[in-house]
Amino acid sequence: MSIELPLPGFKMFRSSTVEVTTGGDTPECGRTWGMSSMDRTGPNETTSYGPTSTSSGSSHQTVDEGSTSSSRGPSLPRMASGGQLHHSFQLGGITSNSTPLRSHGGTPRLRRTLGSSSSHPARTPLTDHSATSCSSATSTSGASVIVALVEGRGLARGEIGMASLNLKYPELVLSQFADTGTYAKVITKVHILMPLEILMPDTASEKGKGTKLFNLITENFPGVAFTAIRRKYFNERKGLEYIQQLCAPEFGTVLMEVQAKYYCLAAAAALLKYLEFIQNSVYAAKSLKVSFKGSEQTAMIDSASASNLELVVNNRDHRSEHSLLGVLNHTKTPGGARRLRSNILEPLVDVDTINIRFDAIQELLQDEELFFGLTNAIGHFLDTDQLLSVLIQIPKQETVQVAEAKITHVIQLKHTLDLVPRLRIVLKNCNTALLKAYSTSLEDNRFDILLEQIKTVINDDTTYLKGSLNMRTQKCYAVRPNINEFLDIARRAYTEIVDDIAGLVNQTAEGYGLPMRTSFSTARGFFIQMKLEGVVLPEGKLPAEFIKATKQKNNYSFTTADLMKMNDRCDEALREIFHMSYVVICQLLSTVHEHIHCLYKLSDAVSMLDMLLSLAKACTISDYVRPEFTDTLAIKQGRHPILERMAGQQPVSNNSYISEGSNFVIITGPNMSGKSTYLKQVALCQIMAQIGSFVPAEYASFRVADQIFTRIGVDDDFETNSSTFMLEMKEISYIIHNVSDRSLIIIDELGRGTSAEEGIGICHSVCELLLSLKAFTLFATHFLELCQLESLYPNVENQHMEVQHTRSGDTSAESVVYTYLLNRGCSEERHYGLRAAEMTALPSSIIQEAKTIASKVSQQLLAKHHSDPETQRQRAVYHLANRLLQTARNSRLDPDSLRMYLKGLKKQFETELLAAGQPASVDTEEE
Repeated sequence: MSIELPLPGFKMFRSSTVEVTTGGDTPECGRTWGMSSMDRTGPNETTSYGPTSTSSGSSHQTVDEGSTSSSRGPSLPRMASGGQLHHSFQLGGITSNSTPLRSHGGTPRLRRTLGSSSSHPARTPLTDHSATSCSSATSTSGASVIVALVEGRGLARGEIGMASLNLKYPELVLSQFADTGTYAKVITKVHILMPLEILMPDTASEKGKGTKLFNLITENFPGVAFTAIRRKYFNERKGLEYIQQLCAPEFGTVLMEVQAKYYCLAAAAALLKYLEFIQNSVYAAKSLKVSFKGSEQTAMIDSASASNLELVVNNRDHRSEHSLLGVLNHTKTPGGARRLRSNILEPLVDVDTINIRFDAIQELLQDEELFFGLTNAIGHFLDTDQLLSVLIQIPKQETVQVAEAKITHVIQLKHTLDLVPRLRIVLKNCNTALLKAYSTSLEDNRFDILLEQIKTVINDDTTYLKGSLNMRTQKCYAVRPNINEFLDIARRAYTEIVDDIAGLVNQTAEGYGLPMRTSFSTARGFFIQMKLEGVVLPEGKLPAEFIKATKQKNNYSFTTADLMKMNDRCDEALREIFHMSYVVICQLLSTVHEHIHCLYKLSDAVSMLDMLLSLAKACTISDYVRPEFTDTLAIKQGRHPILERMAGQQPVSNNSYISEGSNFVIITGPNMSGKSTYLKQVALCQIMAQIGSFVPAEYASFRVADQIFTRIGVDDDFETNSSTFMLEMKEISYIIHNVSDRSLIIIDELGRGTSAEEGIGICHSVCELLLSLKAFTLFATHFLELCQLESLYPNVENQHMEVQHTRSGDTSAESVVYTYLLNRGCSEERHYGLRAAEMTALPSSIIQEAKTIASKVSQQLLAKHHSDPETQRQRAVYHLANRLLQTARNSRLDPDSLRMYLKGLKKQFETELLAAGQPASVDTEEE
């Protein structure tokens, strides 16, 4: 039976219903959750869950859920003896008690029925949020994060509170930060999370009055479901009470961080209440990991830059592994893969933390026994994050599916804990700080206590196995004998039925003289399979007794009426086994919960070790070097990490050098000469270094970047009705408004979407603004006029991608050979666009006329401007001063080598003075 209930509190942006599929005719647990709107003008104002008055004739009555407990925080359901949950409350005028809703899948589903009345569709038509009714071995692919967002009002506009929770990992992540009018930070953070659903106050999404934040979020995440929740549920006092009640003791210090962060607490309140509703379960008290993450702990890479650099997804083929994540991802566990992805999108900025990772990777590379021992140990772990998530949730209803899932979770917990001693042994003799820290964390005696408690109830030889029948057998016999007499009787009955099934199949095979065997699948239960090789069927077909027959190649699969009856008896016995095992398991879990928080340590250790092994593995595949952090970006023979993995020849390596004295590099060169690839190479190497990875180069030094910006591509954006030029201006405006002195800026073409005069003007003014900052900027352009900036500003340096010209001996036709090598100076190539046009099918007459006109225009536009001698002298002094400053800061040379280096600097300075027509006498005193 299908019942549709309106959801007045959750407004989807077309129409919203909850469809609950029940096995009977009576809706036993239908529920709606109303959220009335309440205006709040400041973060200090608090509201209780007081009753909301409604007209007596209203069909959607909003009823107070928490009025009886508003003074002491949200209440959790009580577990009665035998594991029965008692939780009674009213939602939407329908009273719900402990009578469970027996659904086909054991799980209510949130169905979004798409209408046509609104411009903000919920693109997820059916989402099953339940984590209690499915095995934790479920695939980890796909979005599983729910995010709640709230923005301050009035004077607090621009202050963003954010709370997120991954349904596969029990960590509530809180953030609060001030954002600019572009809302770049919040959009970037949401992009990194890849949310399944976004919750926002209904006041932010009112028709015709949607806030700027709401409009930007819906524009940037068109495939994500949005739910509007009444503003009163964004209540910071309730949020703090939730955290005090649910936060595990190990993470209690977060309360000091967030107690004055009103907006993130408000977002947490709405998120946790909503999760309780959709998951039909609650988190056990003192079981949740809660963390606060500000914006200052990691580098910021906006979503457009992440896409341009192909950090996690290849732009041409989303299934391709040709992305930075694909290159570095050799992880063995889902947690390790998630951690690596998160680090790539949010690189570290703390040099000490990065160097600790470098040390750990270096030890893994130098100690083969440690490397292979850890790889083997980590590979046997399941998804510890998801296992922990389901273990700390208390279901509000009992079904066979819930019981079976909990038994599976305990088996997986035992399997996981059995692996801990092995991991301890591997890490026992490690030397570096990070590996030692994880080795120490695994010495926690709670792992042993947990395992001993589990073994008092669960058989020693019970373990997690692949295969549905294997796992079914493990679940049946998981609980030790003689703990529950009725359970032992049910298991004997089950064993007899399985033996009877095997006997029936053997008897049937003998009766017909056919080679039959018993098989099992989750969908069909026990059935019969038969190979047709060398078998002659009577009358060329199966006997009529065999029903539901399917044929695949030479195999027949079928069943009989008697076998189906036995399957029904088998399922009934299983339900009894699972029910009685669940009673025992619930009693076990009530004692286990006291020590379960040590799994947070294990989860952190496994995911980090897995990521470090993955980064070390990448070094063994390619020739990577350990970078260092200084105030200079210097890469010797750097290579593009993604191109290096693609089939074909090795990419050409190039040197890179950017310092505080030469922090603005203009790169010129013909089309297809490799400018874009080089720019991306530098940015990718910077990101690799900041996540703690070695980089593809012979030597590498980086300055920590707090933000990485890119402006790449010249495509129109039809969704926002932006032309190429308008898109360029939006992107460059975003960079200018958010840039800092420690940013890395990559600009590949600017001003190409308008006329040459306007394009050069825009580029020139943007360059002058950026070169006045201390940010490191790489600016690729076809406007050769910009090369004149080098003669005006001492911190500008011209570089170009070199090409060679060859002539065919037969036809004397000239061709261009791309070397992909970066050299000093401005490109001498002219009209290389016309050379590219010559490679197409354009008529030669058009090409020749274009060359003639271009030459005349060039003579008028490209007037040579040479620097005067005084400017050149000042430039030489500026460069010398910067090199001396860098030497004083970073030099680790011995006295003799330092003396030789300084002599070289002196000679170079004298050469530059002579070139400027100045006397080359420099008074120095040698030691």
